[in-house]
Amino acid sequence: MIYPDNIEPKLGFDKIRTLLKEECQGTMGRELVAQMSFSTDYVEIAKSTEETAEFVKLITLNENPPEGYYLDVSAYLQKAAIENNFLTEAEFADLKNSLTTLYQTVRLIKRQPQEEFPRLRALCAEVEVPYQILEALARVIDDQGRLRSNASPELQKIRQEIIRTQAFLRKRIEQILKNAKSQDYTKDDVEITLREGRMVIPVKTEYRKQVKGIIHDSSATGQTVFIEPEEIIDLNNDIKQLTNQEKREIIRILTALTNEIRPYLGVLTHAYSFLAHIDFVRAKARLAVKMQALNPHFENRPLIKWHKAYHPLLLLSYQKQNKAVVPHTITLDGHKRILLISGPNAGGKSVTLKMTGLVQYMYQCGLLVPMEEGSRMGIFQDIFVDIGDEQSLENDLSTYSSHLTNMKKLLFFGKKSSLCLIDEFGTGTEPQIGAAIAEAILEQLEKQRVFAVITTHYANLKLMAERLPTIVNGAMRFDVENMEPLFQLEMGKPGSSFALEIAKKIGLPKDVLQNAASKVGNEQVEMEKLLRSLEKQNSRLMHQNQEAQNKHRLYEKLVKEYEKAKLDLDTNRKKMLNEAKQEAKLLLKQANQKIEETIRLIKEGQAEKEITKLLRKELAQFQDQTLREEEVELPLETPTEDDTIEGEIGVGDWVRLQGQSSAGEVIELRGKDAVVQVGVLKTTVALKKLLKVNKKAYVNTTATPIRTNIGSNLHERVLHFSPELDLRGKRAEEAQAEVEAFLDEALMLNQKHLRILHGKGNGVLRQVVRDTLRQYKEIRDMKDEHADRGGAGITLVEL
Repeated sequence: MIYPDNIEPKLGFDKIRTLLKEECQGTMGRELVAQMSFSTDYVEIAKSTEETAEFVKLITLNENPPEGYYLDVSAYLQKAAIENNFLTEAEFADLKNSLTTLYQTVRLIKRQPQEEFPRLRALCAEVEVPYQILEALARVIDDQGRLRSNASPELQKIRQEIIRTQAFLRKRIEQILKNAKSQDYTKDDVEITLREGRMVIPVKTEYRKQVKGIIHDSSATGQTVFIEPEEIIDLNNDIKQLTNQEKREIIRILTALTNEIRPYLGVLTHAYSFLAHIDFVRAKARLAVKMQALNPHFENRPLIKWHKAYHPLLLLSYQKQNKAVVPHTITLDGHKRILLISGPNAGGKSVTLKMTGLVQYMYQCGLLVPMEEGSRMGIFQDIFVDIGDEQSLENDLSTYSSHLTNMKKLLFFGKKSSLCLIDEFGTGTEPQIGAAIAEAILEQLEKQRVFAVITTHYANLKLMAERLPTIVNGAMRFDVENMEPLFQLEMGKPGSSFALEIAKKIGLPKDVLQNAASKVGNEQVEMEKLLRSLEKQNSRLMHQNQEAQNKHRLYEKLVKEYEKAKLDLDTNRKKMLNEAKQEAKLLLKQANQKIEETIRLIKEGQAEKEITKLLRKELAQFQDQTLREEEVELPLETPTEDDTIEGEIGVGDWVRLQGQSSAGEVIELRGKDAVVQVGVLKTTVALKKLLKVNKKAYVNTTATPIRTNIGSNLHERVLHFSPELDLRGKRAEEAQAEVEAFLDEALMLNQKHLRILHGKGNGVLRQVVRDTLRQYKEIRDMKDEHADRGGAGITLVEL
């Protein structure tokens, strides 16, 4: 049951209908929009909303059916059903275009996956589009909606003869007109024209007897007559006769085509009802996309569990203004069935109530609704609305009487499957009596177990909601500091009207406000103070919560940035290592090839002194060339002349090679050797070859490039590399770092067999080593040393 009859304009659904009609392509779809009605059939609602949701998915996948030609051709089909009747060219053109749209739509839907589009696929299952009819129409009617000349051999012959005769006729009459102009029988600027389908020339009235022929017409001023010259009368007659033959052939062709489609009229009628339905569903889907609406989980019971639901009309209006709409989260189920909304005037109570009614009404009409995922939608058998002033002079009803009339309907017919929407409950009469009657009605509605959304200012109703478990208070939030409504619904607490505060802001005299406060009574004043205090506390908590959320989002952002930076560093490190390995391999390969070639040539030359000398010279030249090719620029500062420092070299000191300008930091001492880090590269160098230098000279690097020799460094590192690493006595963290550095250097220098000494102990250091080694995919095998040579205290690594 829907009450009252004008519920749609009260909720704003009439505007939704208008928007839907604007989205329809044809009159058939608009007729279905007009016929759309509130349904209480769960299966019908589910089918309608699921169809719309699937069409929304088509739109988001950019799989839109054709835009135009959703034409209503039902009158044409009825006309074609009569024997000896025929459709005109224009009617066949409409039939062809709409049938093409129908065919393309069915083909588009049928190629979608069954599991994703079951409803739309089911719609197409029984739709038959006679392709032979579409072919016949395309064969006869062109893209401009005219009959093709090759629709029949006879028509083609007639039209060719018409064209030939018209060309000859035009040539003759142009010559006649030219002669008439030369003799001043006609004006210089006139052209050939048509009268009654025959070619004529305009002639000055005084010279009409000079041009022999038939006068067909005269100008409005009488100064010109239109004469068909005698020489072309027969040609005009011929064209007239050919034109009549063309009309008779066209009628014959159209009659035959009408006869061809007549057996398919039943199939076509069903297909066009599908096209109308698709236009209707398409309009609902397009409106849903504009509202960002969805199809929430639907349950066959009274239920409202909406997460961030929007008022549809407000949402569309604010979109045009680039303004944000405040959504509402509402829950009414078997435990909490009645929502009592209170708060200041112009705070959004009525808008929230109407939103509830409009969204529920829309869904039960088969439309999608604007709310977020996770929402749940129920079904109601009745919707009762008491909104606005129903004062009527004709029925002698006051505002309050109309409210009571609506309440009578609710009390007589309201049940547990009913949704009641009551705005400004109990107003319109003396406040104390109105509040008492409202409380009594609310108690009865609660006993009838109806679902309801009610707006009120009455304190006794708010207290009743706190007392009864099935009624929940809801407050429209208010900015106490700025005295402005926030239009946010908060369920679980009553709202204050802020009447005195608003009056104070408007500027009412202070003594008037004090007098009003004294008349309210202590209990009411204390309650209002409590509500204001709660509102302030709630605002503070929400502000703190918002700050915490912002900090959490910032933290997550920083974590993601850190993880990305770490991944980039790891990727670049591995890339540099791989590139260095490849360069080292290539360099060693070229050097070995050159040495082998030199040895072979020396042997073949039987160690002749001159040949050997020459080959050694070539080898030296190859070495110089290779070293020059491997030179790269490093952005390190050129040291000053007095940058060396006296004293022993220790970990953390800055050093450089004798005769070199590149400097690095000592990160480890190994007996007579030191591990030096230059930029991202590490190298082991004999201490006697290093000079201790001033650190300040190298803290800030400049763009001045110095040259170093990668080939020389690699060669030296290969010579000094030890395939054995001793970790005994190291802590786990130190051991892991040393193993990683050891493996990196071994991979760079193309080493194959390594030994790592970690001792047996309690097995912790051995486990750290093995776990670190497993991170390298370049390791072919790892195992314990032979029992006679250390066993489980040594790990052998094969690269």
